[in-house]
Amino acid sequence: MSRRKEIALVTAGILAGIAVSGPATQAAAGLMANPSSQQFYVNEQRIPMQAYEINGSNYVKLRDVGQAVGFGVTYDAATNIVTISPDKPYETEVIQPVSTTPTSQTAPSAPSKNADGSINVPQDGSRYVPQAGDVIRCDDGTNYTITDVSRYDKNYFADGPVGPLPEATCDWSQFDQPELPRAEVRRFNDPDGDYIFIRNLYETRRMLYSLYNAMGEDDWIIQNGSPRMRGDGTPWVHIHLTLPEDKVGTPFWPWREEAVPEVLHSCPGGDYYLEVWDVFKNGKFIRTEYNLR
Repeated sequence: MSRRKEIALVTAGILAGIAVSGPATQAAAGLMANPSSQQFYVNEQRIPMQAYEINGSNYVKLRDVGQAVGFGVTYDAATNIVTISPDKPYETEVIQPVSTTPTSQTAPSAPSKNADGSINVPQDGSRYVPQAGDVIRCDDGTNYTITDVSRYDKNYFADGPVGPLPEATCDWSQFDQPELPRAEVRRFNDPDGDYIFIRNLYETRRMLYSLYNAMGEDDWIIQNGSPRMRGDGTPWVHIHLTLPEDKVGTPFWPWREEAVPEVLHSCPGGDYYLEVWDVFKNGKFIRTEYNLR
């Protein structure tokens, strides 16, 4: 093994260890991650690498280190094993398209297109899987080109796709039935980059269905087989699928199913606000943010 790869592997262990371990992945989901301005060099040549600051330390993807330095990194979803091959060249991962077959309620629909070929994000709650080259029509009337979706099924620290939507473990019809909001596409430009935030209605459904199932298992909310009611006859739990401007959410990523019952059981009653956003920077998918409060 070359000296350069030895150094890179040690560096990878310091910078990216949290990104490839199961328990650490779950722990990291509750931490706040912010983009880092840290710069990286290989043999005195600067290389582009996305880093995040978490609790005062910088973290990068092990795969990005492998690509920059030239060693193999593979992931086996069946065994949940990451393999580092110092003596093999780096090979670009082939991203398989995610199935859009729904598991409940809403059938998928292909995104509609405008006269210029730009895509309108689906508004019916079906899953839209962005592809490199997609041109998205933003709410301000501009078009935004997606250039890189290599992280879409990894979503920063995640091991792979999140899987199908939850199936009902109780009678969902007994709870609040909020309407899905509009799938907004918000665009922001600042000195740090060109961003869009797409409201992900499919993942919003994931959070909603997970909340329903958690409510059905909560002895405080379900009493004598029926949902607890307020004195005025309204449900004890009210669900909102958007956060109002005066409510500040605490986003987490990647998806953690246990995060929903954790919030519910900490305060089983009142108003719950949830929403999900896909975040892109300079055309590149960054993460899917889940908000619940």
